[in-house]
Amino acid sequence: MIPLRSKPLVLVALLLASFVINLDTTLVNVALPTLTRELGATTAQLQWVVDAYNLVFAALLLASGSLSDRFGRKGVLLFGLLVFGVATLLGGYATSPAELIAARAVMGIGAAMTFPATLSLLTDVFTSRTERALSIGLWGATGGMAIALGPIVGGFLLEHYSWPSVFFALAPVSLAVIVLTAVCVPRTDRPSTRRLDVLGVISSGGFMGLLVYTLIEAPTRGWASTASIVGFAGSAVLLTAFISGERRNAEPMLDVRLFTNMRFSAASAAVTVGFFTLFGFIFLMTQFFQFVRAYSPLSTGVHMLPVAISVAVGSTVGTRLAIRVGTKAVVTAGLALQALFYFWVASDISPTLSYGIIAAQMVVYGLGMGLTSAPATESIMGAVAARQAGIGSAVNESTRLLGGTLGVAVIRSVYSSLYDSRLDASLPATLPPQLTNLAHQSVGAAFSVSDQLTARGQGAAADAVRQAATNAFDHGLSVGCIVAGAVAVGGAMLAAAFLPAQPSPQPVPEHRPAEPSTNRRKDLTR
Repeated sequence: MIPLRSKPLVLVALLLASFVINLDTTLVNVALPTLTRELGATTAQLQWVVDAYNLVFAALLLASGSLSDRFGRKGVLLFGLLVFGVATLLGGYATSPAELIAARAVMGIGAAMTFPATLSLLTDVFTSRTERALSIGLWGATGGMAIALGPIVGGFLLEHYSWPSVFFALAPVSLAVIVLTAVCVPRTDRPSTRRLDVLGVISSGGFMGLLVYTLIEAPTRGWASTASIVGFAGSAVLLTAFISGERRNAEPMLDVRLFTNMRFSAASAAVTVGFFTLFGFIFLMTQFFQFVRAYSPLSTGVHMLPVAISVAVGSTVGTRLAIRVGTKAVVTAGLALQALFYFWVASDISPTLSYGIIAAQMVVYGLGMGLTSAPATESIMGAVAARQAGIGSAVNESTRLLGGTLGVAVIRSVYSSLYDSRLDASLPATLPPQLTNLAHQSVGAAFSVSDQLTARGQGAAADAVRQAATNAFDHGLSVGCIVAGAVAVGGAMLAAAFLPAQPSPQPVPEHRPAEPSTNRRKDLTR
């Protein structure tokens, strides 16, 4: 039993570890234009500065969760923080895009080891449902705040220091969290004597890695291209192999029968939908603020604070409400609020829209995201056995990453295709081909074309290009919002139909080798 007076320090240590990993999710993005100037990075290289981290993170999540269950969660957490801290320090010394991409990939290894362990250790320490709900609510609030604060911290560092500061800043923070964790967080588990499921580790990593890679590349290559089809087919084959292997294994990495428990699987689906909309929101709104409203990266981050604050409020309130009124009602309401946000934005977005209205819209979205993610996570962790808390938290984070990656890919594809088609129809016919091609790259590039024309004394053409780009952006953003809103509505309907209101009184049993079908465990939610 952990002394009551020690629990606040344990909570602080684990929340800080989660904060560091989440902060890096958006911290580096604001430095991308600077990396083009300082390191000569191409557009493809900039993409991989971001995606190398996410790809490795996703590929190793389930394996890391399994290893933490097998060898001890505190040890895996400390080692992950060490790897992350060293890699981010080396990233600041990079002299080429290739070196920076490599450092980001290693940071992904550290993040994959760290993040699932924070959640599983929380559920180890805070064992009653009330305590667990509060700690997971704060964990969700911390994650939401970190994602939203990333652009603010990154913008501040870039305005006062050089780009390596974005990487150097995380190294001493990681070291401080290592010390605090080593001192305050107890070893709550015993290393398992179960055999390591090597085939499960390999097949899960291959499935997640290939799927995320295919989703990253699909908007550029085309969703129906040969490469995309092969990637999705290969992911399906690896997933099938993983499920088949886990079902036959007497000591599997992940008991796939958990997905027959709707408290686990429906909550996982809700998290996936929630992060689909979150990363779609970040993709669309950062462009709106930086290009259309001409805010700096720092100002963009500050203007998005209503989201960070309302996510924190929604997360802490949502887990408590889930105990009182049921997870089903809270998560369904959260997804409905996200849908409301997107339909509201789609109906009245414009360059001159009052920031007060935009802030109100972001509060609606943030509350919806908090009410969705934290209660659904509490549901997931409450459905797994204590000895599988590591793999349970890894599944939760995998759904977050898959949802976010899919959200960016789908919204980016919808927005880009509509932006291009509307721009084609409205650009001046006399615009030179090279400037036309540049305007099609992004709304920001189109505005730079307008500036070039103004500098040449072609004011009428400059105004026409700017107006065409603004209209095309608004059209793409509005339809992208409708798509995201429709996905949120679908998620709300699934949660209302399948997510149990409260936990089953029966615990999830330990895995046993497959038995004849007449003896198989029935769905716990029935």
